[in-house]
Amino acid sequence: MSETEELKVGKRGEIYTTQKIRTKIGLAAGGKAIATVEEKRLIVQPKPTALTLLEKPRMNPEPLSPEELSQLRKELAKEIETR
Repeated sequence: MSETEELKVGKRGEIYTTQKIRTKIGLAAGGKAIATVEEKRLIVQPKPTALTLLEKPRMNPEPLSPEELSQLRKELAKEIETR
């Protein structure tokens, strides 16, 4: 669902959002945001923090057997050695 709201642009180009918008998208005071320009659209999203990433639902991959884990560790060790 999309909403449109008029925002103020300051003398130096700052864009001022409303509290309603910041709350809705999860922008916190002192936090950081990521701005993306697509054609003539400005998309602003909160930059994920370690805490927000931990709160995200996790994938449930299939468990690895000890042999599979050992094989993966060997492959990673070889890859690291070649870097």
